[in-house]
Amino acid sequence: MKTLLHPTRTVALAFLLAIMVGTGLLMLPEARAEGASASAPALVAFFTAVSAVCVTGLVVVDTGTYWSPLGQGIILGLFQLGGFGMMTAATLLGLLVNRSLRLRTRLITQAETHVIGLGDVTSVAKLVFTVTLVCQTAIATWLTLRLHTGHGLPLDDAMWSGVFHAVSAFNNAGFALHADGLTGYQTDGWILTPVMFAIVIGGLGFPVIHDIRTRMNDPHHWSLHTKLTLSGTALLLTMGFVCTLWFEWSNPGTLGPLAWADKALNAAFVSVSARTAGFNSLDIGALSHESWALHYFLMFIGGGSAGTAGGVKVGTFLVLALLVVAEVRGRPDTEAFGRRISSAAQRQAITVLVLGSSMVVLGTLVLLRGTSLPTDQVIFEVVSAFGTVGLSTGITADLPPSGQLMLTLLMYVGRVGTITLAASLALGERRMPYRYPEEHPIVG
Repeated sequence: MKTLLHPTRTVALAFLLAIMVGTGLLMLPEARAEGASASAPALVAFFTAVSAVCVTGLVVVDTGTYWSPLGQGIILGLFQLGGFGMMTAATLLGLLVNRSLRLRTRLITQAETHVIGLGDVTSVAKLVFTVTLVCQTAIATWLTLRLHTGHGLPLDDAMWSGVFHAVSAFNNAGFALHADGLTGYQTDGWILTPVMFAIVIGGLGFPVIHDIRTRMNDPHHWSLHTKLTLSGTALLLTMGFVCTLWFEWSNPGTLGPLAWADKALNAAFVSVSARTAGFNSLDIGALSHESWALHYFLMFIGGGSAGTAGGVKVGTFLVLALLVVAEVRGRPDTEAFGRRISSAAQRQAITVLVLGSSMVVLGTLVLLRGTSLPTDQVIFEVVSAFGTVGLSTGITADLPPSGQLMLTLLMYVGRVGTITLAASLALGERRMPYRYPEEHPIVG
């Protein structure tokens, strides 16, 4: 029983329970759109529940027309729950009921917020609730007003659309009520800009937000994790923006017909959304092959640790990049911002990268085996699922059942696996009473 209740296993089981409950709810006849003759098929409900709980956004049916308002509300509830992270939700529940945290609850929460000490979990949980409530309310209000006054939507419809897309954006879920995503608003910066803001805030990770809040006027003393996440995020956003403009400037299917200001707006949106948000303001299927390759890279890396984003995480990528730089320069230590990165963190980063890459390769092979679709589109779909991004070139619904089930496994592992793996590595680290003699095998 003690093994079963280990924090890392509790994470995986909690996500799995949410998926099962979500599948059952989505199979209710009332969850289908009005006029549907039957409840949703089990595979459709299961795929949608996995995608929602794992805040991915891949769909096999159109969210806005296939599901009723109840079904859409269930989906919203699932990706809100998944975006928080089960441990954060459990911490909030413990605060509301007991006004204090037991040690086991703190350990469970630390499994997802492993850079925060046990003594800080209570303040982080409060901050999670506050930031989520304030950000989602502000974005939802803004979108509601814009959709009502700028696009003529009735107030009720504008309000529901505003709330749904605000919550989806903050949780990096990528679910939209329109079959074409947000392409209908590609020239409206009043819609795309707040959505981008919500995506970035949710994707930074709550340890970073906590650090910035407590040391707002003293960035010099921000943790190394915060500095790596912020600098890595800025680097990736800039690179994605510049490369998208370069690759798509004259593409008649994407940026080509747009004015220069709208080109810049949509290039920025692509760069932000590709790192696990899953919204699209451009037709993903019409992007150039170079842009697809850029998406592979951005989707695989993802956002910050212990946030709503997926992927192997920005911190993992930067630790490995710094490790390569140190090795090329012949330095014994991997350093950044005047700090030495521990060898344990380096080994954990390598492990996460290798296992993540292995899952992508396995998923690609399975999908290629069961379909005749182009390889580049299959790779895009696999990386999008593992990175819990939700972008697609349009092949998700065309995949056979075995392929869709493979995507659900990738979404689950991509969301839960990286959390539990990193936590288990950190919690399972122990000192050995002996060391073997050192030897240097030939490398390269």
